[in-house]
This record gives sequence, structure tokens and C-alpha cells, in this order.
Amino acid sequence: MVRDCLAVRVRLIGRAVTALYDSALSRHGLTIAQVNLLAALGVVGPCAPSYLGEGLRLERSTVSRNLSLLRKQGWIVAVSSDAKGAREVVLTPAGRDKVAEVMPAWRRAQQQAAELLSAPGVDAVRSIADSMGLAA
Repeated sequence: MVRDCLAVRVRLIGRAVTALYDSALSRHGLTIAQVNLLAALGVVGPCAPSYLGEGLRLERSTVSRNLSLLRKQGWIVAVSSDAKGAREVVLTPAGRDKVAEVMPAWRRAQQQAAELLSAPGVDAVRSIADSMGLAA
């Protein structure tokens, strides 16, 4: 079962790729999950944490924990509540600077991940994500 289990294999691949990015980003004090949150905020602008979590397919506790760390660093701030009383978060200028700062490390990790997966693997990952509606 372990050898044939798709869930195990996908998780192993995910962990290997995540470790590669996290290693590249560690000197910047960030994980790939945190960089993705910062980058997503840069694209969508002020939004509720739940919106980020839905878009990135993250659990509420993961979003909350990572946003708390990003807020403590001054890379995001909570802004006024929406009509339902939910707080929104927004990227600060320091957060934008941080995203720009980590881009060279992210690009190196991206290249390493592409080499690890090989061209057919990269194409397969993109194709699978697209067919599942998971493309960003």
C-alpha cells in the first residue's frame, strides 16, 4: 500500500519541494508559505484572512499563525473591519520590500525545484493543478 499510495507519494514530493524553498528562504526569516501569503496580499490587496486561506487552500490555523508572524515583523497590518466585522489584512511598504528582497532566493529555489522535478514533472504538476482548478 505505501509504495502504491498516491497520497503518500504526493505528500513526499510536496515535502521535498517545500524543504527546498524553505531552505532557500530561511536566511530571510521566511518560509515558502509566508512568502506565498505576502505575494498573494500584494496581488489581491486588503482582504480577510479567510479569503487568503481559501485561495491558497490553507487551514484557518495555518493562515492565522503565519499572518501573526508577518504582522509582528511589520510586513502586514490589520485594517478596518468590513461590513460583517471581519478584520482585513494588507501588505505594508516593508512587506512589499520584503517580497522584492526574497525574489532572487525564490527564483533560485524555483530553478532547483524545476531541476528536481524535471521538465516533464513540471509540466505534469502544472497540468494537474490546472485540471483541478488549482492554478493561481
